[in-house]
Amino acid sequence: MEVVARFVKESLPNYLKTLPIPNSFAGFARLTGSDWLQIIPFVGTVSLLMYMTVQSLFPKKPEKKEPLVNYRVQKESNKVVNAVDIEDLGDKTVYCRCWRSKKFPLCDGSHNKHNDESGDNVGPLIVKRKEAK
Repeated sequence: MEVVARFVKESLPNYLKTLPIPNSFAGFARLTGSDWLQIIPFVGTVSLLMYMTVQSLFPKKPEKKEPLVNYRVQKESNKVVNAVDIEDLGDKTVYCRCWRSKKFPLCDGSHNKHNDESGDNVGPLIVKRKEAK
């Protein structure tokens, strides 16, 4: 602690006395190249300390993530993929697009409740065969 006290009470004031700090803004224009070289370490140190202080007082806000769409369907998988053979389709098949269906990937009408609660307008994907002409 004695070393820190000596630095703050003696060394730092002596160093600051030797800096060619002008008395006015116009005085900066009259500084020589060697004067600027003496001031740069001091200005850099003060700038770094101020930056670190501001960063600690005002931490970076976490980035906002997009809200989840899928809250419960196959969460253990990296990606939810369902394949359906065309031959297995009947005349009409209704697929869920709201991710709320208890029969996912098929629609059970859960989007109606979701739309009422959220103001959304999502509906199912309906796949049907063309009627023969």
